[in-house]
Amino acid sequence: MHKLALFAALPLLAACVTPTEPAPDLPLSSWTFVSIDGAALVSDKARLDILADRISASVGCNGMGGSLTVKPGRLVVGPVMSTQMYCDGLMEQERAVADLLAASPRFFVEGGRMAIVSDDHKAELVRASD
Repeated sequence: MHKLALFAALPLLAACVTPTEPAPDLPLSSWTFVSIDGAALVSDKARLDILADRISASVGCNGMGGSLTVKPGRLVVGPVMSTQMYCDGLMEQERAVADLLAASPRFFVEGGRMAIVSDDHKAELVRASD
């Protein structure tokens, strides 16, 4: 009798499971920053590269990156490592990108554009042409 009740409840339990959408095809893609925290870029060399299990970024001076796991709607990065040179005029945007990546940010891709968003920072990017 108990087995019959368990089998009868399975369709109800299955209805409670929320299907997840697969992550967009981000591995092996390169992106160019358009804005960081809504501000224009201070360097034309700002770039983000996504590999199958790594991510790297530069705002124009220091390089940063770390391991990457792409989950539905999230980039889980870490730990984020960076070179530590002083770069006049770039430090604020570099810190923002490092903090953004370390926060397991949400990401949204539509066409050739991507937004990466955390509670404190956001970046807008376009797919690199090379």
